[in-house]
Amino acid sequence: MQTKLISFIVAEAVHAGRAKEAVQSPVLKSAPYYFEASVPRQFISSQEKVTVSGQEATLTLKIYKPNFLLVEVSVDGLDIFSDSMMSLKEEVLDLAREALKKKGGKDVDSFSEEYSVYIISGYKGEPEQFFEHKEVIAGLLKSEKLPLDPKEIDYTLSSSIKYAKNDLIIVDWDGAFIFDPDGDYESTLELLELANLQLLKYRILDKELDERLKKVVDLVEHSQGKKRFFSSKDIRQFLKETMLARSTSISEFQALDRDIKLIGDWYSARLYDLVVKKFKLDDWRHGVKDKLDALEDVYAIASQNFTITWEQRSRIIEMAGWYILLVGWLALLVLDIYFYRK
Repeated sequence: MQTKLISFIVAEAVHAGRAKEAVQSPVLKSAPYYFEASVPRQFISSQEKVTVSGQEATLTLKIYKPNFLLVEVSVDGLDIFSDSMMSLKEEVLDLAREALKKKGGKDVDSFSEEYSVYIISGYKGEPEQFFEHKEVIAGLLKSEKLPLDPKEIDYTLSSSIKYAKNDLIIVDWDGAFIFDPDGDYESTLELLELANLQLLKYRILDKELDERLKKVVDLVEHSQGKKRFFSSKDIRQFLKETMLARSTSISEFQALDRDIKLIGDWYSARLYDLVVKKFKLDDWRHGVKDKLDALEDVYAIASQNFTITWEQRSRIIEMAGWYILLVGWLALLVLDIYFYRK
C-alpha cells in the first residue's frame, strides 16, 4: 500500500510570472475529449525538494494565467491514520503558505484557499476496508481534532463518489480522500484545485462588489445638497469604474458557466458537481449575481441623479440662449428710451 499527502494553497498575485510548461494530467477514467480545453489550464513555474518535519517533500509552484498562483506540497510514504497526521498536515500548509508569499501571493493570510488531499493506492480489495479508521478519516477531512459524533462521521463519509468497485473519493470542505489501487489521482486533484480556484474568485469578486457598493453610498452622502446637474469628478469616475466592473464580471460569469457545462456528463462532471455542492459554489454565484444586480440599480439611480443627458444639455443651452437674447433686447430697449428722451 502506498500513501501520499498533497496540500495546496491558491491565491491571487500581482503578476503570476513565467511558466515553464503546461500541466499534462493523464485521464484514465472516462472524460470528454474537450475537458482539458474547457477548464482553466495549469502551468508549472518551478519545482523543488523540501523537508517537512524530517520528511522529504516536493514543492511545486503552479500558475493559472494571468494572475493566480498555486503552491502544492506533496509528501509520500506516510502513516495517514496515525495521530500525528493532523500536525504534519498543518506544517505542510504553513510551508506552502510561506512559499506562496515569497513567490508573490497577495493577501495570502486573508484571501486564499487551502486544501489537503490524502491518497491511498496499491491495495487489494474494496476501499471500504479502510473504514475501520473512519473516525480518523472524518477528522482529517474536517481538520477537527475533537472526537466527532458517529452521525457526523457517517454524514461526512457519505459525501463520496465511486467509479469502479475498488475506488472511492470522499470530499469535504477542508480535504478529500482518494482511494485508487492504480494511483490514478492527477485528474481528480486538478478538479479539486480548480474548484478551490473558483471559490477564491467568487470571494474576491464578492469583496470588490461590497467595496463598490459602500463607495457609492459614501459618494451619494457627500453629494447631498449639491445641484443635480453638476456632478463631482469622483461620481463620474465611479460610474466609469462601475460599468467596467460590471462588464468584466458578466464576461467572467458567462465564460465560467460555459466551461463548466463543457465538462460533460462523465465521471469528471459528476465529481465536479459533488465538489460544487460541498463548496456551496452555487450559493456564492447567486450571491455575487444579486450584488451585481444591486450595483446595476445603484448605477441607474446615480446616472439619473448625478449625470446630465444630451437632451438636458441642449435644453439648458437653449434656455441660456433665450435668457441672453432677452437681456440683449432689454438693453436695446433701455438704450432706445435713453436716446429718445435725450
